[in-house]
Amino acid sequence: MGRHEDFEAIERAARTRARIAKTVTYVLLALWALVVLFPFYWMILTSVKSYSAYNSEYVPKLYTLSPTLQNYLDAFTGVSLGRYFLNTIIFTVITTALMLAVIVFAAYAFARLNFAGKNLLFTLFLSLMMIPNELVIITNYVTITDLGLRNTFAGLILPSVTSVFYIYLLKENFEMVPEELYKAAKVDGTSDLKYLFKVMLPICQPTVVTIVILKVIECWNSYVWPRLITDDEAYFLVSNGIQEIRENGFGRENIPAMMAAVVVISLPLIVLFLIFHKKIMAGVSRGGTKG
Repeated sequence: MGRHEDFEAIERAARTRARIAKTVTYVLLALWALVVLFPFYWMILTSVKSYSAYNSEYVPKLYTLSPTLQNYLDAFTGVSLGRYFLNTIIFTVITTALMLAVIVFAAYAFARLNFAGKNLLFTLFLSLMMIPNELVIITNYVTITDLGLRNTFAGLILPSVTSVFYIYLLKENFEMVPEELYKAAKVDGTSDLKYLFKVMLPICQPTVVTIVILKVIECWNSYVWPRLITDDEAYFLVSNGIQEIRENGFGRENIPAMMAAVVVISLPLIVLFLIFHKKIMAGVSRGGTKG
């Protein structure tokens, strides 16, 4: 009887410790969520404050009693924000489509085809990841300028149509597909191209979707290269438009209007991430698993 009571006491103590640990974990996660989400809250809050109300606050307030949407109207009428959106959509769609075509064929070649010097070539290819982006940008700028492609969509798009990291990620996924499937397909007379599209891509769909989403986010947030390669407002992207908004649109002092523009620009990526965040995590974790 005494042993039974001791066992129950140990069990109760273990359950208590588990509850305490879970409570502490949730409290820490809640605090971390507040820290992470507060900048977004502040951005949205500022965007619905009027210019006069914002400037009259000597001590910033965490609320507003008179929200307004006028800043959002100004975001589209004060500058060509609609055109920036259209430019970004064109840039993102074309760049992502071209990059996907390049990395799929490159990853398949490294994963399944046998040719002389494949391993050496792939090692040299991976070594490109060690080159600082600043050096690549300088080289790309000189090349695009020499080709006369400044202030064109071609100049914006061409340097971004491939990615060593995405090729590596997709190659690792292709190699996870059993070799027996490839041999069976070849026995049946299936071509490499048909095997790629009918077998490999459907199996590796989570990683392909992840790469597409990450590339879309990368293109949408692209700032340095578009700012460097174009000074024509007709080719500005939304990220570069923020600077133009600050300099030639609302001015440096109209923070609420600028925040409204930032909210409008950020909203598509936030929605995209909320919809596909599970696929992103699944694809990345799949890419890191071998065997």
